[in-house]
Amino acid sequence: MRRIDWRQLDAAQRARALLRPAQQAGAETATAVARLIEDVRARGDAALRELTARFDGAELDDLVVSAAEFASASAALSPALRDAIDEAAARIEHFHQAGMAAPYAVDTAPGVRCERMLRPIRRVGLYVPAGSAPLPSTALMLALPARLAGCRDVVLCTPPRADGSADPAVLHAASRCGVRRVFKLGGVQAIAAMAFGTDAVPACDKLFGPGNAYVTEAKRQVAMTDGGAAIDMPAGPSEVLVIADGGANPAFVAADLLSQAEHGADSQVLLLSDDDALLDAVALQLEQQLATLPRAEVARRALQASSLVRVDSLQEAFAISNDYAPEHLILALRDARAWLPQVQAAGSVFLGDWAPEALGDYCSGTNHVLPTGGAARFCGGLSVASFQVAITVQEVQPHGLAAIGPCAVELASAEGLDAHRLAVALRLQELAA
Repeated sequence: MRRIDWRQLDAAQRARALLRPAQQAGAETATAVARLIEDVRARGDAALRELTARFDGAELDDLVVSAAEFASASAALSPALRDAIDEAAARIEHFHQAGMAAPYAVDTAPGVRCERMLRPIRRVGLYVPAGSAPLPSTALMLALPARLAGCRDVVLCTPPRADGSADPAVLHAASRCGVRRVFKLGGVQAIAAMAFGTDAVPACDKLFGPGNAYVTEAKRQVAMTDGGAAIDMPAGPSEVLVIADGGANPAFVAADLLSQAEHGADSQVLLLSDDDALLDAVALQLEQQLATLPRAEVARRALQASSLVRVDSLQEAFAISNDYAPEHLILALRDARAWLPQVQAAGSVFLGDWAPEALGDYCSGTNHVLPTGGAARFCGGLSVASFQVAITVQEVQPHGLAAIGPCAVELASAEGLDAHRLAVALRLQELAA
């Protein structure tokens, strides 16, 4: 990792120091993604099979996961892994159920009732990555809120393995959540298929799920295309920012940084501290722990675009963090909760020395599908509300119209919208008569 002294950088250097890898390769990625999306739109299932062979090395006759594959998935797992998936599912469901929005109705004036009702999105598409490693936890994070929202038509895409099968842990997690419509598709082609539809894959109203820079760009493009699908958020390459003081455990901090670096070469991890000794100790721990990691080479590539940052104060660290708006923010601080009011932009926060980010990835209960690329400045992580639409209703009695109608007439007149004025004024005249 680079060692940076924030005090010695000017504004331009500071901006470059925090630039994410995916942002650096943005134009090239966008062009490649656009070509792939157009290919899927033009050639449908034929393009899906060819792209799957090219990118995943799998020759598929049937894109859909069969009933036999579902039946054998659970049996292929160890009892310990099945239990872990079920245990995590219970906590995730418990957390999300507690935060569900409720419909409501209020009388804004006598005789005027306004309501807000919630309806599930008709058809949703879930993307569960498996490029560098299968992610059954993502299937839980997506499918459980969809089920709580009441979504009846759920489509899930996950990349196939080289033998053409879907990962059994992902299938077990999907089945645990009631999802049985799964396609063996990954990457840009999966996003394009769910956004626009093919003979095999139905077009979805909204797409959900994290992915690499190509998947994130594909989601962005389909959301901006006529006839495409809406998306949950920019949820791309993983990132973590750690703010640590001199009392933090260097081994813990290094492990937290590496836990995100091993996601992929386009991940980014940052450590901000006002303590030189802590920065030195973490740098040493990173090398020691890397030597033991099976995915060390992936992590090393991510660390090339990552930094250890010396700041003047913890207050400065929080200012940097709020500008960066990390997906994950770890506060390895004494009395970490006391610092929580300083956090203005982050996808998910982990307080203290005993809350590793990995718990949020798997089983604490919060959702790990979080905004990346700085999007935490304006949106939050996935929730049940992400799978619902809110519809407002108004019911007006004659005496209600008499009470608030003159207000509407006055505002319509001021805006020069005479038909608006008449729609209310004619009714007021009828009441007066």
